[in-house]
Amino acid sequence: MSMHFDLVDLRLIICIAETDSLTRGAERFHMSVPAASTRIKNLEESIGIKLLYRTSQGVTLTPPGQAFLHHARLVLSQLEHLRGDLQEYAHGVKGHVRMFANTTATTEFLPNDLPEFLAAHPDVNIELRERLSHDIVRAVSEGLADIGIVAGSVRSESLQTVPYRSDRLCLAVSHAHPLAEREAVSFREVIEYDFVSLPEASAIHTFLLRVASELHTKLQVRIEVGNFDALCRMIEANVGIGVLPHSSAVRYAKSMAIRLVDIEDDWAARDLLICARSFDLLPSFARELIELLKQKCKDGAAA
Repeated sequence: MSMHFDLVDLRLIICIAETDSLTRGAERFHMSVPAASTRIKNLEESIGIKLLYRTSQGVTLTPPGQAFLHHARLVLSQLEHLRGDLQEYAHGVKGHVRMFANTTATTEFLPNDLPEFLAAHPDVNIELRERLSHDIVRAVSEGLADIGIVAGSVRSESLQTVPYRSDRLCLAVSHAHPLAEREAVSFREVIEYDFVSLPEASAIHTFLLRVASELHTKLQVRIEVGNFDALCRMIEANVGIGVLPHSSAVRYAKSMAIRLVDIEDDWAARDLLICARSFDLLPSFARELIELLKQKCKDGAAA
């Protein structure tokens, strides 16, 4: 089977899928409806598969059309990354690393570990984004990120991994809170209390919402704040309880009237892994970054 399609085909299918209409999709793409219809027909004939169901109500994608849409979006996303990388090269930057990491790595470890690499590589930029571990695995698998840092509990069989750091999520409460006398609790025991939370877009907030959903209940968020410092200050004032990495919580507990309580659930353990599709296929500067992070792991274990 001979397949012939180009970027115009990819963008046109995306426009049609997003509008559920050949007419509106063509208009969004600034193409006449007859030209768009002919192009889709030629594309279907070229690959020998129907991509659209055509009805009086409009068009919808067939299962092969859905697959085409998925890959079209990936290809165009990769092209955007390529364009951005080339622009940086044109301005003297020699390398660009896209790194996705979970909340614990982003807030607790990477701010200490990355400056050394950046200082030693002034011609390399790092694009660091906070995501949920499951989303990071998908992003690395699909080439949307070069390197990921995920919780070790997430399934990552398709990727190569090496250990990075270890930490635990813990509960922080005020000294006046009923849970302050507890040494350890299960998350099910505390779900009824008011919570102080990081923003809705944060990975740790989304993760806790998922945990609550699995317990068939909802997280009672009294207030959302922007960072761990504000989170602990609200907890200190007994506005609610909160969940944060133990390594961060210990620092805040030294200067604030908060009490740390262990979370007994297995998911509270955060053995972090560095992951990539293939370490050997990464650019040399990305491999050097991973080597530095691995060394930080050893230094942290020895400390």
